[in-house]
Amino acid sequence: MTVELIHETWPGKILTVTIGATPAEGGTRSSTVTVGGHGALPFMTGDAPSPHRPVVALEVLDMVPDNWPEHLRAPLADVLDSPAAWARKGVEELGADLICLRLFSPHPEWRGTTPDEAARTVRAVLDAVSVPLIILGCGDPDVDNDLWPRVTQETRGERCLMGIAVPQNYKTLVVACLADGHALLAEAPIDVNIQKQLSILVSEMGLPPDRIVLHPGTASLGYGLEYEYSIMERIRLAGLQGDRMLSQPVAAIVGEESWKAKEARVSEQGMPAWGSAARRGPAWEAATAAAYLQAGTDIVVLLHPEAIGAVKRTISELTARPAGAAER
Repeated sequence: MTVELIHETWPGKILTVTIGATPAEGGTRSSTVTVGGHGALPFMTGDAPSPHRPVVALEVLDMVPDNWPEHLRAPLADVLDSPAAWARKGVEELGADLICLRLFSPHPEWRGTTPDEAARTVRAVLDAVSVPLIILGCGDPDVDNDLWPRVTQETRGERCLMGIAVPQNYKTLVVACLADGHALLAEAPIDVNIQKQLSILVSEMGLPPDRIVLHPGTASLGYGLEYEYSIMERIRLAGLQGDRMLSQPVAAIVGEESWKAKEARVSEQGMPAWGSAARRGPAWEAATAAAYLQAGTDIVVLLHPEAIGAVKRTISELTARPAGAAER
């Protein structure tokens, strides 16, 4: 009996965003990363081609919180004091496609480091690896407004993905990205309408839609993942239906959120029935990331080396073409 597969077609298409610039493009990266370009729902390549598969970024912090659990610290213990060494380990040993550098230390409740000090950290990471960078501020609006112009200037020509722009604090970052040639990560947590409005506001300032990546927030497994999944899914559907202001690729900063979950953090002594904490934590992170891949995420940002390995294997399996399958 012959089974006829029904294919779904869509009027719209997800935009592509390229991160990184090679020497021929004015940067120093050995290669670039392009995400997006989809013409169908995630991994439905029989409906339409998806030219760029999802990618994995390792999150590197310029300072590590004191409350990190030991089973997260242990596999990174040799590099936690050096963002450059941490980034190098991520690329050379873990196979990260990008590095996501989070500049926590300028926050006034942390070290209060200056924009110049932060820029030196960025430069050290740029010199340590040749993959493209995502660079995130500390989250304090006033500090980030001072930080962003200095950091975008330091990385001028490298076409980094800079963030995070939020509805209450986006103008300085947009101007800095326009001046220095970067892409922008735009966040409107768990609200499709606000996410679209932010894309409109950023575009009206002159940043093209194909230099915007959306970050609709992230919730971990067991802590709101289902609702966040539905938001990402609605964004992908809107883009495929032709809404240009929701046609950008999506990023999910999974690691930080996943390791807030007690299931990932609690020791074996604290909850013996849950089994090995060293396995449970990275599994929690990987499971969260796998769900968001199915929702349409193009960039997943992870922390634990085992989670990176598991998610990269998942992406390979989901994007592998079955033997004998032909392009449509």
